Amino acid sequence: MENTNILLPKNAQQIFIEGPEGRLDCLKLSSLTHETIGIAIVFHPDPKGGGTYTNKIVQIIAKTLCNNGYLCICPNLRGVGLSAGTHDMGIGEVSDARAIYEYLRLDYPELPLVLAGFSFGTSIASQLAEFVEHEKLIMVGMAVTRYKVVIPDINKTIAIHGEEDEVVDPELVKTWARENEIPVIWFPHTGHFFHGKLVVLQNMLNNFKL
Repeated sequence: MENTNILLPKNAQQIFIEGPEGRLDCLKLSSLTHETIGIAIVFHPDPKGGGTYTNKIVQIIAKTLCNNGYLCICPNLRGVGLSAGTHDMGIGEVSDARAIYEYLRLDYPELPLVLAGFSFGTSIASQLAEFVEHEKLIMVGMAVTRYKVVIPDINKTIAIHGEEDEVVDPELVKTWARENEIPVIWFPHTGHFFHGKLVVLQNMLNNFKL
């Protein structure tokens, strides 16, 4: 079980979005710049391992996006936190993701969209990216051995993985990457939860034009 939870950031507000199985408990993080230039949804790791929207990597991704002018939604998907429903092994959660996307588009119909996820969240983010127009897809710790992870557009995708991942076998990730012809950024001396490397991860994400 992971132990990577943190206190909520000051720019976070708890909201509830209506999903297919009832209300979804979400954090809405406002842009930390004068102008909101885009919107983003960041998906949490596997709830079977304790993953929620307060996960450190989720919040690192969200913080980076907020610093770059994005408004972020970090949802607890069905059965997680105060969200209604029952964990559905990444199947029904894609429907939850679409409901969150549609909610955001009501208020921000024109702004570019970034989709992101960590571990289990890479499955949900990537499957949503198959159906909606997006500017970037950011995936950290791709859970390719446990869930469906797809690459809708290689040119819009950033894939990051730890070389010493103890949860998702790096060799199987390499096989998946070759099959999908997707480049992967490998973090040396790093496990699944990027312990001791979170600042490096944030700095790397800041290097991309988000």
